[in-house]
Parts: sequence; C-alpha cells; structure tokens
Amino acid sequence: MSIDKTSTSPEDHVVENPDAAPQAVTAVDPRLLVREQGFKGYITEFKRKIKAGDLGAIPVVIGLAIIWIIFQSLNSNFLTAGNLSDISVAMVGTGMIAVGIVFVLLLGEIDLSVGSVSGVAGAAFAVLTVTHGMSAWLAFVLAILTGTVAGAIHGFVFAKIGVPAFAVTLAGLLFWNGFMLQILGDSGTINLDSEGLVAKLTSYYFTDVAAAYGLALVVTVLYFLSSYFGNRRREAAGVPSRPLSETVLRTALLAVLSFAVAAVYNQYKGLPLAVVIFIAVLLITDFILRRTRYGRMIFALGGSVEASRRAGINVEMVRISVFAISGGFAALGGLFIASKIASANQGAGAGDLLMNAIAAAVIGGTSLFGGRGRTWNALLGVLVIVSIQYGLALEGIASPVQYMITGGVLLATVVIDAITRKTQKTAGRA
Repeated sequence: MSIDKTSTSPEDHVVENPDAAPQAVTAVDPRLLVREQGFKGYITEFKRKIKAGDLGAIPVVIGLAIIWIIFQSLNSNFLTAGNLSDISVAMVGTGMIAVGIVFVLLLGEIDLSVGSVSGVAGAAFAVLTVTHGMSAWLAFVLAILTGTVAGAIHGFVFAKIGVPAFAVTLAGLLFWNGFMLQILGDSGTINLDSEGLVAKLTSYYFTDVAAAYGLALVVTVLYFLSSYFGNRRREAAGVPSRPLSETVLRTALLAVLSFAVAAVYNQYKGLPLAVVIFIAVLLITDFILRRTRYGRMIFALGGSVEASRRAGINVEMVRISVFAISGGFAALGGLFIASKIASANQGAGAGDLLMNAIAAAVIGGTSLFGGRGRTWNALLGVLVIVSIQYGLALEGIASPVQYMITGGVLLATVVIDAITRKTQKTAGRA
C-alpha cells in the first residue's frame, strides 16, 4: 500500500509503523512521577487524594485522638495502662462480630442477625459443656459451626430465593433470639467455669514481658517482609512499587506504635490472649480479602453484581459464603462476650451489640455502599466505640447519653462516607 504524503485527506494521515513516530509520547504512571519527586511528590499526591475524597483512615485516627485527648483532660485515669488494657480486651467480642459485618458490607448488603447469632453461640457452648458435660473444645467448635450454618441459611435464602438480605436477617434476628431463649431453658442463665476454655479467652494474660515485645517484633517483621517482597514482585511485573526508603519508613512507624503498645501492656497484667487472637484474625482476613481470588470476587460484587456475573463469578456461591463467614464471626464474638461475663444469659446478643458491631465497621471506614473497606476497619471502629463507652463510664454518664453520642458519631461517619463517595464520583474515581 502506497501513501500520498501530499494528500490532506484524514485517512491518509496513518502511521503504519508506530516506531516511525518519533514524537509519540509514552504514557507514564503518575505514581512513578510522585515517587521520583520524593517528599514533595508525596505531599502533592496527598493533596490530590484529599480533593478526590480518598480520605482513608485519616478521619478515624483524628477522631480517636480527639476522643482520647478529651477524656484524658476530664479524667487522668483514662490513658493509664490498666484502662487501655481493659479497653483492648473489651473491644474484642464486638470487634470479632464487626469483622464479619465488614465482609457483608463489602457486598453492599447488611446482616441484622449477628447479635442474636452471637447469643446462640454462647448459649450453645454453655448448654453443651455445663448441662451435657461435653468437651470444651468440641463444644467450642460446634458453637462456631452453629453460627456459620445460621449465616449460610441466611445467605441461601438471599442468594438463591432472592429475598432481600435486610428482610432475611431481620427474620433471623427474631428466630435465633427465640432459639437462644429456648435452649437456655427456664433458668435463663448458665454460669461458665471460670477456669475453662471460654472464660480464659478474656481472662488470660501472657505475663512475661517478652511476649508483648515479641508480638510487636513479629508484626513489624511480617509487615516489612510482606511489603518488601510485594514490591519485588511488582517491580518484576513492571508495575509501580514503593521504593525501599518508603517501606523502611512505614516499617519504622509501625515498630514505634507496636512497641509502645507492648510497653503499655507490660505496665499492667501483660499481653492479653484476646488481643493476640484478634490481631491474628485481622491479619488472616486482611490477607484473604486483599491477596486471594476469593477476596477479589467479594470486592467485585460490591462494585457491580451484573459485571461480576458476566466476568464468570459465581455470585450465589460468594454471597452464601460471605453470610456464612458473618455468622461464624458472630458466633466467635459471642463466645468472647460470654467469656467477659463468664456466663450465657437471656440478655446475650441484645441491647446495643448489633448497633455497635455495624457502627464499628462503618466508623472504621468500610463503605455502606459496598466495594470499599478492610477488616482493619473493624479494629479502628470498635476502638472508637469502646473508648467512648469507657470514657463516659469514668465520668459516671448514664447509658442513654452513651447511645446518643455513639449514634451521633455513626451518623457523622455515614455522612462523611456519602460525601466522600460523591466527591470520588465527581473526580472520576468511583
């Protein structure tokens, strides 16, 4: 084919060989430019993210700092090692439930049954061990399976039959609460062995100072290795990655935070077993969501169900499994709550537990609209909620005021989430 170079026809201005176009501009990933500019580049990128509504965990961290400053100014006992340790143990039960809620919210759905399911798990464990004399470990596993099956039933009705998740889990809230009352019987309360498996979930502390510092070291090293080898893989694939200097800086900041927390624990009773288990759960679930195909499918469904179905994702399977996960974590959280009071009673799973679990996930940064969030959000959110509860309790402020303040914080978070989503959509990032 010959081309008349004097022709002015648009069809004639065709370059058959791209290499013959010396003036062509190669597209460069903006993240590479940011890192080439050093500290100034990161400041520019930070400003861009703020304008685009990509706030991340910044509002939560700032809010938590303000809460701690206010309560410490009102009562000097708030930031003592004992109170902070008690807060970290008390938050684990609700935090476990919130982890399951994060999975459901990533789909853009809701699970209203988690409070009742948590109560059923605690009651089932108590009945099996105290009334029927079953092995504590076997009863523990069966209690978790009870919650998982309950969640799978909700997911099946939602995914296969098409009943809205709100309606299914609302019915589950009522059904499982009645089931719990039924198995507890006329007494309504079953006390647990204070030295038993479940009781030790929140009462056991690693008193050796090496335990807390060792965990801090392990977390820091794991983070560095994960970041380092992750960057190596990205470099090998030819995609943008963090420079080593940034990885070292992030690791150093994490080390300072981790060892500071360890020092606080060692000033009191030591490292709580409950916190160790919670951190392990967060690490595992975060890996599943961010590093596995299953996790990517969950995020995909939260973005667009129809697009996910056309991409070959088994939508029904993912939905059922996510609700099963929610039920399983609700059961685990229920066992931690039963451990805290060393009993299973008719009030388990009631009150503000459901509200706090959902609020923890949302306050921590998980979007109500689906497709955005991490299980670490549960840690941040529940830390905010329990800090408010303990701070108000130190001031002798009644529960009604606690409800109102927590509700106000939740509303503010949802408003920020909605504004952020609108800003991202305007910026073309949603």
